[in-house]
Amino acid sequence: MSLDIVVVGCGGHGREVLSIVRAINAAARGGPVWRVRGFVDDRPSEVDLKRVQRLEVPYLGDSARLAEQPAGTYLALGIGDPTVRRAVDRQVAAYQLPAAVLVHPDATIGPDAVYGEGLIAFPGARITTNVTLGRHVHLNQNSALAHDCEVGDHVSINPLGAVSGECRLGDGVLIGAGAVVLQKLRIGTGATVGAGACVVRDVPAGVVVKGVPAR
Repeated sequence: MSLDIVVVGCGGHGREVLSIVRAINAAARGGPVWRVRGFVDDRPSEVDLKRVQRLEVPYLGDSARLAEQPAGTYLALGIGDPTVRRAVDRQVAAYQLPAAVLVHPDATIGPDAVYGEGLIAFPGARITTNVTLGRHVHLNQNSALAHDCEVGDHVSINPLGAVSGECRLGDGVLIGAGAVVLQKLRIGTGATVGAGACVVRDVPAGVVVKGVPAR
């Protein structure tokens, strides 16, 4: 039996999440895992609505339409920005719908990893051993989390981002595309590591760092 799911956000990130749902269904041996009811988005652009239409998935309307979904319908927050994702998470909590865990068939998660609801692992994402993840963590294409890391809520690791062993990432951290965090470092709550940066020392909360070495 398939489970109903609604994707929140019909921008590029949300449509990529839909592709993960479809990949999971294609790989399932016992039949489709998910039945996609559609997208919700409070402020969709005309361009994104046309792109959703091409995917043959309905746009249901704004987030208030979640109140009309059957009990047990799952949500996937298709929102790339950690700050916006946290705000939307709080907004949709009123509808009391569970968050789906979506792991692309080409992603790998160690058997002793612990993760909260809403995890989305894109193709090529790698989580090794003894890794703990909070709620609504997004691990984008070909990103990597090494051994013994602790990751807070609403964290994003963008494509090709790599976090070395024994690191601690606070809530709402964004690791940019192609960035590297060296071992045993702390990235504070709400901090941003710019694309292509190499982090060699702890990053305080709320700070943006970039460059090699990151400053």
